[in-house]
Amino acid sequence: MKRGFYTLMSAQFFSSLADQALFVAAVELIRGGGGSEWQRAALIPMFALFYVVLAPWLGAFADAYPKGRVMFISNAIKVVGCIMMLFGTHPLLSYAVVGLGAAAYSPAKYGILTEMLPASQLVKANGWIEGLTIASIILGVLLGGQLVGHLVSSRLLSFDLPFLQTSVDTAPEAAIASLILVYMVAAWFNMRIPHTGVEMRPMPRNLLELLPDFWTCNSRLWRDKLGQISLSTTTLFWGVSANLRYIVLAWSAAALGYGTTQASSLVGVVAIGTAVGAVLASMRMKLEHATRVIPMGIAMGVLVILMNFIDNVWVAAPFLILLGGLGGFLVVPMNALLQHRGHNLMGAGRSIAVQNFNEQLCILGLGALYSLSTGLGLSAFGAITGFGIVVGGVMWLIKRWHEHNLRHHATEVEHLLAIARNDNMHG
Repeated sequence: MKRGFYTLMSAQFFSSLADQALFVAAVELIRGGGGSEWQRAALIPMFALFYVVLAPWLGAFADAYPKGRVMFISNAIKVVGCIMMLFGTHPLLSYAVVGLGAAAYSPAKYGILTEMLPASQLVKANGWIEGLTIASIILGVLLGGQLVGHLVSSRLLSFDLPFLQTSVDTAPEAAIASLILVYMVAAWFNMRIPHTGVEMRPMPRNLLELLPDFWTCNSRLWRDKLGQISLSTTTLFWGVSANLRYIVLAWSAAALGYGTTQASSLVGVVAIGTAVGAVLASMRMKLEHATRVIPMGIAMGVLVILMNFIDNVWVAAPFLILLGGLGGFLVVPMNALLQHRGHNLMGAGRSIAVQNFNEQLCILGLGALYSLSTGLGLSAFGAITGFGIVVGGVMWLIKRWHEHNLRHHATEVEHLLAIARNDNMHG
């Protein structure tokens, strides 16, 4: 791997670490302020909002400037969202601004991989970036849980800056203030990501021109016989896994009687399994064999439903590791295949923006459905059952879709697989 790749990994780690810890702090901020359950659940779709609304422009923005600079600006936007929370703006609105920063960050983060590395290293690179992202999720949710816990928060609140009076008076506010420093560390690494030498694509003067361009790119990827399978798989995976992050918190409270600090550790347990699965996939899977992992998605759906029968933490921990492991092994090769097809069909940033649009639209839709269901009285157990049925059923449909392509479009599929195989050998 090139040296700049490890700088990118460092920037991604600290930015993601702060994102995950901030989610836990925001949940506790709403809880402490007397907000209802549906508001806490709504944090997930609010974070996804700008991914969907600004999707036609985010990819073009990432392709128009050096991606390290784009990531620096994105982290600055996240800091603005944190400051809004500290100054009394509603956490849902503030968290949406943090989501805006994340939405701008993502096309640059993934798009630079195809600029920096050959196709033969894409699966390995995705394994690294997903594994490190998952590691940051593990540490991030644990960090967030500890920052809002009594032991750490009491020390943070006892610290006074000389000659400066702040409005930080509660444990969640102290946690958020601390996380601004983590975003600043990520920004420091962003500024040290080297230019890849790839020619920039300037944005048009009339930004509305990007709308038909985006929809053309979106349609092109959905029509591609491998792109549509990898896109539908990753869309479903991220839509469910993002919402499962909050559902595990709610389930931990209902099944195990855990508070936020304890429950956050179980979210980390799922992430441990995902990291292991991602690393294994990066070592064992080849780009042209990515579609072989589809049955693991069906198994994930079954395991999600079985969560309802667990009420012991010693059973829950290995079970959640297995669940996360299947997800990690599923998403890494599919992500790499999607990036490969997108890079061949359009610019790297544009393809990632299309991917983000679909994935975040799924997160937004499922999150809104869960928030509505919670507001109407649906229990965590009912939500878990529904999510499990969605995962298993839709993955079964994707499997049938791919089998249909192999039967009726065999020549085209084989040609696309040959391109992936050739690029994997000579990249």
